[in-house]
Amino acid sequence: MPLSPPAARRPLHRRLIDMHGYAREDGLFDIEGHLVDTKPHGFVTLDRTVGPDEPLHGMWIRLTVDDDLLIHACEASTDFSPYAICPGAAPNFARLAGLRIGLGFNRAVQERVGGTLGCTHLREMMAQLATVAFQTTYDARQARRKAEAAATGRVRRPALVDSCLAYAEGSDVVARHWPDYAASRQAGQDAAE
Repeated sequence: MPLSPPAARRPLHRRLIDMHGYAREDGLFDIEGHLVDTKPHGFVTLDRTVGPDEPLHGMWIRLTVDDDLLIHACEASTDFSPYAICPGAAPNFARLAGLRIGLGFNRAVQERVGGTLGCTHLREMMAQLATVAFQTTYDARQARRKAEAAATGRVRRPALVDSCLAYAEGSDVVARHWPDYAASRQAGQDAAE
């Protein structure tokens, strides 16, 4: 269902973010993001004149991760920025190598490339890149989980359980995907009977 009709308005700013996940031949995964900001009118910054619909910001970032969501490398590039100094932040994103995408990831990104060490726009893309990495590596992680379960006889609780409304422990989705982790739903049904 689309949004409700808007009030009368005029465009002032546009941000496009495009992200892709790739499987590499060496078994790792590349997660790439591209951010472009434009405005329908021209303006002047301290360092450049930006024409109508010309990129104010144009930035790229690539994470190379394994199927355990460990970052092996991070490369960033700034093609367009309002100030000449801005591209100098991009090399600092290599500091993200060694981080694991998971609980506390956004805080760790802030610690390594926050404030004057990084770039606000590149840093803001990291949370979305993390979810693209999760989606990109999902099949590989599931195959590893199944192999571990077959070898050990133990099934770990899926990380998705209780991560959103659809994956709530008591939801029908969890009951269908992971019946062993739908305990609350089953307990509620048993009590009702």
